[in-house]
Amino acid sequence: MAKETEAAGPQGLGRLVPTQKRSRERFERILACAAELMSEKGSEAFRMSDIVERTGIAFGSLYQYFPDKTAIIGTLAERHNAIGRDCVRRDLSAAKMARDLHPALCRITDSYYEMFLAEPVVRDIWQATQADRVLQKLDAEDMALLSGLLLDALRRIAPDTPQTALAAFAQLVMTLIAAAVRHAITQPPREARRLLTLFKRMLPKNLAAIERDLTT
Repeated sequence: MAKETEAAGPQGLGRLVPTQKRSRERFERILACAAELMSEKGSEAFRMSDIVERTGIAFGSLYQYFPDKTAIIGTLAERHNAIGRDCVRRDLSAAKMARDLHPALCRITDSYYEMFLAEPVVRDIWQATQADRVLQKLDAEDMALLSGLLLDALRRIAPDTPQTALAAFAQLVMTLIAAAVRHAITQPPREARRLLTLFKRMLPKNLAAIERDLTT
């Protein structure tokens, strides 16, 4: 039997990650099948029994790695969250001066929307995270990490601004970007792009004004 290690992550996911190749392949097969089923049926409709039926993997083996749907969805969410954070790091890497902030925030907005388009299952994953308390915590942790990435960029751009002010600004902006993109994906593509274009125009361009507002 494959050795297994408890996966890191929010308390309550409870899944185990195998270390041996054969078991790892089975683990990945389960996740791939779950993503496929979520794309077809949505996060609420698919069942653990659907995975067993489609893959031929026995219930015992399935539950050995994932005790329930929450553990599967949480694992998929973590993977896509990691991709999103990589995009944010890339989009912020060129932000060296105040004038770079607005283009960087626009790139982040576009990158997130493109990720949802490229991987439609991300929408189902996100919807599932809003309905489950354990997954809500996972989503909140990801938002904190994203805000931290923006905060690091702001420290480079405005090193003299109080850290508490920059942290509040970073959290607010990343929350607004996520909300705008998640609203956009519920709309037809043309309307979605119109809404995101409007939203990007509303993103801050004058860092000096922001610094004044944050420190008063």
